[in-house]
Amino acid sequence: MRKLWSLSISAALAVSLLTGCGSSSKPAESTAAPTQAQTETKAESGEKAESQASAGSSELKSYTFKLGYHTVEDSVRGEMANEFKRIVEEKSGGRLKVELYPSETLGNEQEMIEAVKIGAVDFSLPGGGAMSNVDPVFGSISLPFFMSGYDAFHEQADGELGEYWGKVAEENGYKLLSIGDLGFAQITNNKRPINTVEDLKGLKMRSPNEQVLINSFQNLGAAVTTLPFTEIYMALSQGVVDGQFNPLDAIYQTKFHEVQDYLAIVNIFCYNINFITNKALWDGLDPEAQDIIQEAADAAKEISREYYTSADTEYLELVTPHFKEITYPELEEFRKAVQPVYDEFAQSVPADYAEKFLK
Repeated sequence: MRKLWSLSISAALAVSLLTGCGSSSKPAESTAAPTQAQTETKAESGEKAESQASAGSSELKSYTFKLGYHTVEDSVRGEMANEFKRIVEEKSGGRLKVELYPSETLGNEQEMIEAVKIGAVDFSLPGGGAMSNVDPVFGSISLPFFMSGYDAFHEQADGELGEYWGKVAEENGYKLLSIGDLGFAQITNNKRPINTVEDLKGLKMRSPNEQVLINSFQNLGAAVTTLPFTEIYMALSQGVVDGQFNPLDAIYQTKFHEVQDYLAIVNIFCYNINFITNKALWDGLDPEAQDIIQEAADAAKEISREYYTSADTEYLELVTPHFKEITYPELEEFRKAVQPVYDEFAQSVPADYAEKFLK
């Protein structure tokens, strides 16, 4: 039986605590002006990386990496992290070690993105919405109906779209190792079944604080309230909001079906996981270590894809007895209603990106 998962409810640590979490002896980028000591450390790391490239394999340096993520261990991110750790340690014969920090141990999702940037955390698994704060192009995955299904997303993620995101990541100090699946979002509420756009009008919908998601539901006529994920259940049970949207596994694992009556299968947002590391760290690794890490990150991506191959079907069966009604709306009307979201988003990204991927 596949592991069931839920998003973490652990409290995030302050960013100030993150600066002591990095792995030893590696180059790192900083968003602040470097001190003399930091400059000297970077120079020493560069010299070590250069000497490793010309030395024999017996001279290759050992590393202990920190991989942090914000969900619980029993989640798709947890499965990806464990597979990554297994392959890295086995293929390197123990020369490369990976320490796993789930459940916001090293900070919340956004804090860990910044921690990777400054070299305080070596690897992380943020979603596309969180990465949109690095560059808007990553937020396009959250556009409503941006992808028609998993096959379409995989083709793009392994092709031109993934290549474009990889270049943007490097421009911002990151190395994008692979792009995993996080499921398609469905809509639940406790007021009425959703069959048309009209049915959404006036509903109080919870959204994360991501502008594309907020704009999408506002264009569908809903009243949007932003709340942290950990507050959704209470808000639904107390009537603070009427509904929410998430993949089916998240709906089931966080028990939203206990306080919601209606489920609409719409695949409105395609969520993804970005496997990232620090670009300077990556450049300082010997080629053998790079090959092993890339192989492990690709395997982690496949773990997420295997998970969602069957997860939607499995979790739909699990939640079905708990809802009064499940609907499958015709989506053409919904797509037309959210077109202004695309028009606005296109203004925030380069013209070539809009031309290639937003049409």
